[in-house]
Amino acid sequence: MVKDTFLSLPEALDRLRVEPELFVVYDKNVTWVAREICAGLPVRDSIGISASETDKTLETVLELERRLMAANATRGALLVAVGGGITTDLVGFAASIYKRGIRYANVPTTLLAQVDAAIGGKTGVNMDGYKNMLGAFRMPEFTVLEAAFLDTLPQRELRSGLAEMLKTFLLADGEAYRTAVDLLRCAGEASGLQDLVRRAALIKAGIVDRDPLEKGERAVLNLGHTFGHAIEHEARVHGDDITHGEAVSMGMVLAALLSEGAGVAEKGLAARLRDDFTAIGLPTESPYPVEALLEAVRKDKKATGARVKFVLPVTPGEVILKEMTPEEAYDCYLPAK
Repeated sequence: MVKDTFLSLPEALDRLRVEPELFVVYDKNVTWVAREICAGLPVRDSIGISASETDKTLETVLELERRLMAANATRGALLVAVGGGITTDLVGFAASIYKRGIRYANVPTTLLAQVDAAIGGKTGVNMDGYKNMLGAFRMPEFTVLEAAFLDTLPQRELRSGLAEMLKTFLLADGEAYRTAVDLLRCAGEASGLQDLVRRAALIKAGIVDRDPLEKGERAVLNLGHTFGHAIEHEARVHGDDITHGEAVSMGMVLAALLSEGAGVAEKGLAARLRDDFTAIGLPTESPYPVEALLEAVRKDKKATGARVKFVLPVTPGEVILKEMTPEEAYDCYLPAK
Protein backbone atom coordinates (compact mmCIF):
# COMPACT_ATOMS: atom_id res chain seq x y z
CA MET A 1 0.00 0.00 0.00
CA VAL A 2 1.06 3.60 -0.51
CA LYS A 3 0.27 4.07 3.16
CA ASP A 4 -0.68 1.69 5.97
CA THR A 5 2.62 -0.03 5.22
CA PHE A 6 3.58 -2.74 7.69
CA LEU A 7 6.96 -2.27 9.38
CA SER A 8 8.92 -4.04 12.04
CA LEU A 9 9.68 -1.99 15.15
CA PRO A 10 13.35 -1.40 14.17
CA GLU A 11 12.27 -0.23 10.70
CA ALA A 12 9.77 2.16 12.25
CA LEU A 13 12.33 3.58 14.68
CA ASP A 14 14.70 4.28 11.79
CA ARG A 15 11.99 6.33 10.09
CA LEU A 16 11.06 8.19 13.27
CA ARG A 17 14.62 9.29 14.01
CA VAL A 18 14.52 11.81 11.17
CA GLU A 19 11.15 13.35 12.08
CA PRO A 20 11.52 17.03 13.07
CA GLU A 21 8.13 17.26 14.82
CA LEU A 22 7.44 13.99 16.56
CA PHE A 23 4.64 13.50 19.10
CA VAL A 24 3.86 10.20 20.85
CA VAL A 25 0.42 9.50 22.33
CA TYR A 26 0.22 6.31 24.36
CA ASP A 27 -2.15 4.24 26.45
CA LYS A 28 -0.97 4.58 30.06
CA ASN A 29 -1.28 0.81 30.41
CA VAL A 30 1.68 0.40 28.04
CA THR A 31 3.86 3.21 29.34
CA TRP A 32 6.85 0.85 29.19
CA VAL A 33 6.42 0.45 25.43
CA ALA A 34 6.20 4.21 24.96
CA ARG A 35 9.39 4.71 26.97
CA GLU A 36 11.27 2.19 24.83
CA ILE A 37 10.05 3.87 21.65
CA CYS A 38 10.81 7.40 22.85
CA ALA A 39 14.33 6.54 23.99
CA GLY A 40 16.77 8.02 21.49
CA LEU A 41 14.08 9.68 19.37
CA PRO A 42 13.59 13.44 18.90
CA VAL A 43 10.20 13.44 20.66
CA ARG A 44 8.79 16.91 21.19
CA ASP A 45 6.06 15.70 23.55
CA SER A 46 4.75 12.35 24.84
CA ILE A 47 1.19 12.23 26.08
CA GLY A 48 -0.37 9.45 28.13
CA ILE A 49 -4.12 8.86 27.86
CA SER A 50 -6.67 6.64 29.56
CA ALA A 51 -7.66 4.25 26.77
CA SER A 52 -11.18 3.18 27.72
CA GLU A 53 -14.45 3.29 25.80
CA THR A 54 -15.76 5.92 28.22
CA ASP A 55 -12.71 8.12 27.53
CA LYS A 56 -12.83 7.57 23.76
CA THR A 57 -14.61 10.89 23.29
CA LEU A 58 -14.31 14.24 21.58
CA GLU A 59 -13.27 15.74 24.93
CA THR A 60 -10.13 13.56 24.99
CA VAL A 61 -9.38 14.51 21.39
CA LEU A 62 -9.66 18.20 22.26
CA GLU A 63 -7.17 17.72 25.11
CA LEU A 64 -4.69 16.28 22.57
CA GLU A 65 -5.31 19.17 20.18
CA ARG A 66 -4.56 21.66 22.95
CA ARG A 67 -1.28 19.89 23.72
CA LEU A 68 -0.33 20.09 20.05
CA MET A 69 -1.21 23.79 19.92
CA ALA A 70 0.78 24.48 23.11
CA ALA A 71 3.79 22.79 21.48
CA ASN A 72 3.32 24.88 18.30
CA ALA A 73 2.86 21.75 16.18
CA THR A 74 2.66 22.57 12.49
CA ARG A 75 1.06 20.67 9.63
CA GLY A 76 4.37 18.85 9.24
CA ALA A 77 3.99 17.10 12.62
CA LEU A 78 3.73 13.33 13.01
CA LEU A 79 1.57 11.74 15.74
CA VAL A 80 2.47 8.20 16.80
CA ALA A 81 -0.24 6.15 18.52
CA VAL A 82 1.04 3.49 20.93
CA GLY A 83 -1.61 1.16 22.32
CA GLY A 84 -4.66 -0.80 21.33
CA GLY A 85 -7.55 -0.02 19.01
CA ILE A 86 -9.04 2.71 21.22
CA THR A 87 -5.74 4.58 21.14
CA THR A 88 -5.17 4.21 17.39
CA ASP A 89 -8.78 5.21 16.62
CA LEU A 90 -8.61 8.27 18.85
CA VAL A 91 -5.15 9.45 17.80
CA GLY A 92 -5.95 8.95 14.13
CA PHE A 93 -9.06 11.10 14.51
CA ALA A 94 -7.10 13.79 16.35
CA ALA A 95 -4.57 13.80 13.50
CA SER A 96 -7.32 14.02 10.89
CA ILE A 97 -8.76 17.26 12.26
CA TYR A 98 -5.73 19.15 13.63
CA LYS A 99 -5.07 22.00 11.17
CA ARG A 100 -7.21 20.06 8.64
CA GLY A 101 -5.01 17.02 8.91
CA ILE A 102 -1.51 15.96 9.94
CA ARG A 103 0.29 12.63 9.60
CA TYR A 104 0.06 9.80 12.10
CA ALA A 105 1.44 6.29 12.53
CA ASN A 106 0.32 3.31 14.57
CA VAL A 107 2.28 1.11 16.96
CA PRO A 108 -0.45 -1.35 18.00
CA THR A 109 0.32 -3.29 21.16
CA THR A 110 -2.68 -5.66 21.14
CA LEU A 111 -3.59 -8.53 18.85
CA LEU A 112 -6.94 -6.94 18.07
CA ALA A 113 -5.27 -3.74 16.90
CA GLN A 114 -2.57 -5.56 14.90
CA VAL A 115 -5.08 -7.56 12.85
CA ASP A 116 -7.88 -5.01 12.63
CA ALA A 117 -8.27 -1.72 14.46
CA ALA A 118 -4.92 -0.15 13.54
CA ILE A 119 -5.24 -1.03 9.85
CA GLY A 120 -7.19 0.76 7.17
CA GLY A 121 -7.50 4.38 8.24
CA LYS A 122 -10.83 4.29 10.06
CA THR A 123 -10.58 6.72 12.96
CA GLY A 124 -13.17 7.89 15.40
CA VAL A 125 -14.59 8.45 18.86
CA ASN A 126 -17.80 7.51 20.63
CA MET A 127 -20.75 9.78 21.28
CA ASP A 128 -23.63 9.35 23.73
CA GLY A 129 -22.73 5.71 24.30
CA TYR A 130 -22.68 4.76 20.61
CA LYS A 131 -19.50 3.45 18.96
CA ASN A 132 -17.45 5.65 16.64
CA MET A 133 -20.26 8.05 15.78
CA LEU A 134 -17.71 10.79 15.04
CA GLY A 135 -14.86 9.86 12.75
CA ALA A 136 -12.96 10.19 9.52
CA PHE A 137 -11.03 8.11 7.03
CA ARG A 138 -7.33 8.93 7.26
CA MET A 139 -4.57 6.47 6.41
CA PRO A 140 -1.59 6.08 8.76
CA GLU A 141 1.91 6.52 7.42
CA PHE A 142 2.70 3.02 8.62
CA THR A 143 1.60 0.35 11.11
CA VAL A 144 4.04 -1.65 13.21
CA LEU A 145 3.49 -5.41 13.54
CA GLU A 146 5.56 -6.50 16.54
CA ALA A 147 4.95 -10.00 17.90
CA ALA A 148 6.86 -9.31 21.13
CA PHE A 149 4.12 -6.96 22.33
CA LEU A 150 1.62 -9.83 22.34
CA ASP A 151 3.63 -11.87 24.85
CA THR A 152 2.57 -9.58 27.68
CA LEU A 153 -1.17 -9.51 26.93
CA PRO A 154 -3.64 -10.94 29.46
CA GLN A 155 -5.39 -14.05 28.11
CA ARG A 156 -8.78 -12.34 27.92
CA GLU A 157 -7.39 -9.50 25.82
CA LEU A 158 -5.55 -11.96 23.62
CA ARG A 159 -8.74 -13.92 22.98
CA SER A 160 -10.53 -10.71 22.04
CA GLY A 161 -7.94 -10.20 19.32
CA LEU A 162 -8.41 -13.78 18.15
CA ALA A 163 -12.08 -12.99 17.49
CA GLU A 164 -11.10 -10.24 15.05
CA MET A 165 -8.50 -12.44 13.38
CA LEU A 166 -10.99 -15.26 12.89
CA LYS A 167 -13.50 -12.73 11.54
CA THR A 168 -11.04 -11.72 8.83
CA PHE A 169 -10.45 -15.32 7.81
CA LEU A 170 -14.19 -16.09 7.86
CA LEU A 171 -14.83 -13.44 5.28
CA ALA A 172 -11.91 -14.09 2.94
CA ASP A 173 -9.74 -17.13 3.74
CA GLY A 174 -11.39 -20.39 4.78
CA GLU A 175 -8.08 -22.26 4.82
CA ALA A 176 -6.53 -19.78 7.23
CA TYR A 177 -9.65 -19.98 9.41
CA ARG A 178 -9.32 -23.75 9.72
CA THR A 179 -5.57 -23.48 10.36
CA ALA A 180 -6.05 -20.91 13.09
CA VAL A 181 -8.85 -22.82 14.83
CA ASP A 182 -6.91 -26.09 14.70
CA LEU A 183 -3.80 -24.40 16.09
CA LEU A 184 -5.70 -22.74 18.92
CA ARG A 185 -7.61 -25.91 19.79
CA CYS A 186 -4.32 -27.81 20.11
CA ALA A 187 -2.14 -25.16 21.69
CA GLY A 188 -4.78 -23.52 23.86
CA GLU A 189 -2.99 -20.21 23.46
CA ALA A 190 -1.75 -17.82 20.78
CA SER A 191 1.70 -19.33 20.38
CA GLY A 192 2.87 -19.61 16.77
CA LEU A 193 0.38 -17.05 15.47
CA GLN A 194 2.85 -14.53 14.04
CA ASP A 195 2.38 -15.66 10.44
CA LEU A 196 -1.40 -15.73 10.83
CA VAL A 197 -1.39 -12.21 12.29
CA ARG A 198 0.44 -10.91 9.23
CA ARG A 199 -1.86 -12.90 6.94
CA ALA A 200 -4.93 -11.32 8.54
CA ALA A 201 -3.38 -7.85 8.36
CA LEU A 202 -2.60 -8.27 4.67
CA ILE A 203 -6.14 -9.46 3.91
CA LYS A 204 -7.61 -6.37 5.53
CA ALA A 205 -5.07 -4.09 3.85
CA GLY A 206 -5.94 -5.57 0.45
CA ILE A 207 -9.66 -4.96 0.97
CA VAL A 208 -8.99 -1.40 2.12
CA ASP A 209 -6.75 -0.78 -0.90
CA ARG A 210 -9.59 -1.77 -3.22
CA ASP A 211 -12.25 0.20 -1.33
CA PRO A 212 -10.66 2.81 0.97
CA LEU A 213 -13.87 4.75 1.74
CA GLU A 214 -16.21 1.77 2.24
CA LYS A 215 -18.27 2.31 -0.88
CA GLY A 216 -18.61 -1.42 -1.51
CA GLU A 217 -16.35 -4.38 -0.66
CA ARG A 218 -14.90 -2.89 2.53
CA ALA A 219 -18.28 -3.25 4.23
CA VAL A 220 -17.62 -7.00 4.59
CA LEU A 221 -15.12 -6.14 7.33
CA ASN A 222 -18.13 -5.38 9.52
CA LEU A 223 -18.88 -9.10 9.90
CA GLY A 224 -20.05 -9.56 13.49
CA HIS A 225 -19.86 -5.84 14.19
CA THR A 226 -23.43 -4.74 13.52
CA PHE A 227 -24.66 -6.96 16.35
CA GLY A 228 -21.34 -6.59 18.18
CA HIS A 229 -21.62 -2.82 18.50
CA ALA A 230 -25.21 -3.22 19.69
CA ILE A 231 -24.02 -5.69 22.34
CA GLU A 232 -21.36 -3.20 23.46
CA HIS A 233 -24.00 -0.48 23.68
CA GLU A 234 -26.25 -2.66 25.83
CA ALA A 235 -23.27 -3.61 28.02
CA ARG A 236 -22.57 0.06 28.72
CA VAL A 237 -26.24 0.68 29.52
CA HIS A 238 -26.35 -2.25 31.96
CA GLY A 239 -22.85 -1.76 33.37
CA ASP A 240 -21.65 -5.16 32.14
CA ASP A 241 -18.04 -6.04 31.36
CA ILE A 242 -17.83 -7.18 27.72
CA THR A 243 -14.79 -6.54 25.54
CA HIS A 244 -15.00 -5.56 21.87
CA GLY A 245 -13.68 -8.93 20.72
CA GLU A 246 -16.16 -10.79 22.91
CA ALA A 247 -19.00 -8.72 21.46
CA VAL A 248 -17.79 -9.46 17.93
CA SER A 249 -17.62 -13.18 18.73
CA MET A 250 -21.26 -13.15 19.83
CA GLY A 251 -22.12 -10.92 16.87
CA MET A 252 -20.67 -13.39 14.37
CA VAL A 253 -22.82 -16.19 15.78
CA LEU A 254 -25.89 -13.95 15.54
CA ALA A 255 -24.93 -13.06 11.96
CA ALA A 256 -24.63 -16.78 11.14
CA LEU A 257 -28.09 -17.45 12.63
CA LEU A 258 -29.49 -14.57 10.59
CA SER A 259 -27.76 -15.95 7.49
CA GLU A 260 -29.27 -19.40 8.05
CA GLY A 261 -32.73 -17.91 8.55
CA ALA A 262 -32.38 -15.85 5.37
CA GLY A 263 -31.48 -18.95 3.40
CA VAL A 264 -27.95 -17.72 2.67
CA ALA A 265 -25.97 -20.20 4.79
CA GLU A 266 -26.72 -23.87 5.21
CA LYS A 267 -28.09 -25.01 8.54
CA GLY A 268 -25.29 -25.74 10.98
CA LEU A 269 -22.92 -22.82 10.34
CA ALA A 270 -23.86 -21.04 13.57
CA ALA A 271 -23.40 -24.27 15.53
CA ARG A 272 -19.96 -24.73 13.99
CA LEU A 273 -18.92 -21.20 14.93
CA ARG A 274 -20.22 -21.72 18.45
CA ASP A 275 -18.15 -24.88 18.76
CA ASP A 276 -14.99 -23.29 17.34
CA PHE A 277 -15.23 -20.10 19.40
CA THR A 278 -16.11 -21.92 22.62
CA ALA A 279 -13.08 -24.20 22.18
CA ILE A 280 -10.74 -21.20 22.25
CA GLY A 281 -12.46 -19.47 25.15
CA LEU A 282 -14.70 -16.95 23.36
CA PRO A 283 -18.30 -16.30 24.41
CA THR A 284 -20.99 -17.08 21.83
CA GLU A 285 -24.35 -16.23 23.47
CA SER A 286 -25.50 -12.63 23.78
CA PRO A 287 -26.80 -11.82 27.27
CA TYR A 288 -29.29 -9.41 25.71
CA PRO A 289 -32.42 -10.22 23.69
CA VAL A 290 -32.20 -9.77 19.95
CA GLU A 291 -35.10 -7.31 20.09
CA ALA A 292 -32.99 -4.93 22.20
CA LEU A 293 -29.96 -5.38 19.94
CA LEU A 294 -31.96 -4.61 16.79
CA GLU A 295 -33.25 -1.43 18.41
CA ALA A 296 -29.63 -0.33 18.91
CA VAL A 297 -28.85 -1.42 15.33
CA ARG A 298 -31.34 1.19 14.09
CA LYS A 299 -28.91 3.86 15.30
CA ASP A 300 -25.87 2.18 13.73
CA LYS A 301 -23.84 4.68 11.71
CA LYS A 302 -23.91 2.26 8.76
CA ALA A 303 -27.73 2.24 8.59
CA THR A 304 -29.22 3.90 5.51
CA GLY A 305 -32.74 5.06 6.16
CA ALA A 306 -34.75 2.17 7.57
CA ARG A 307 -32.40 -0.47 6.18
CA VAL A 308 -29.19 -1.90 7.60
CA LYS A 309 -26.44 -3.58 5.60
CA PHE A 310 -25.85 -6.93 7.31
CA VAL A 311 -22.77 -9.04 6.55
CA LEU A 312 -23.94 -12.64 6.28
CA PRO A 313 -21.48 -15.55 6.32
CA VAL A 314 -22.10 -18.19 3.67
CA THR A 315 -19.29 -20.57 4.65
CA PRO A 316 -15.83 -20.01 6.17
CA GLY A 317 -14.08 -17.79 3.61
CA GLU A 318 -17.20 -16.33 1.98
CA VAL A 319 -19.75 -13.68 2.98
CA ILE A 320 -22.40 -11.58 1.26
CA LEU A 321 -23.94 -8.20 2.01
CA LYS A 322 -27.69 -8.03 2.43
CA GLU A 323 -29.77 -4.96 3.27
CA MET A 324 -32.71 -5.56 5.59
CA THR A 325 -34.83 -3.63 8.01
CA PRO A 326 -34.43 -4.67 11.66
CA GLU A 327 -37.93 -6.19 11.43
CA GLU A 328 -36.92 -8.32 8.44
CA ALA A 329 -33.77 -9.39 10.24
CA TYR A 330 -35.79 -10.45 13.28
CA ASP A 331 -38.14 -12.49 11.12
CA CYS A 332 -35.11 -14.29 9.63
CA TYR A 333 -33.47 -14.82 13.00
CA LEU A 334 -36.46 -16.47 14.70
CA PRO A 335 -36.63 -19.68 12.62
CA ALA A 336 -32.86 -20.19 12.85
CA LYS A 337 -32.65 -19.66 16.62
